[in-house]
Amino acid sequence: MDSDSAVMEPEVETQTRSKPKRQPKYQVVLWNDEDHTYEYVICMLVELFAFTVEHGFQCAKTVDSQGRCVLITTTLEHAELKRDQIHAYGKDPALKKSKGSMWATIEPVEESSGAD
Repeated sequence: MDSDSAVMEPEVETQTRSKPKRQPKYQVVLWNDEDHTYEYVICMLVELFAFTVEHGFQCAKTVDSQGRCVLITTTLEHAELKRDQIHAYGKDPALKKSKGSMWATIEPVEESSGAD
């Protein structure tokens, strides 16, 4: 080895760390109708979403007064599952005019442009 040679520095990788990409979020929206009672809505939300009775009541009031209520914000796969569970829940036994389950949809959540 030549004594005049420079000491070799170990090569450092210059990879930049990027944040993992987050999955897009979706909201499950419950829509109002006149074919289901508050009791039905509350029981459904307690059973399907593990909401407390109080939270279920607040959601029932919101859907009744505003026509819709966002129940959860989650991944697409989970949102589809929850929507499908609402659609499969069945009619309200307390109302003869109830022909089936309530209606729910999935809406994408707008990505915020600000930094986290």
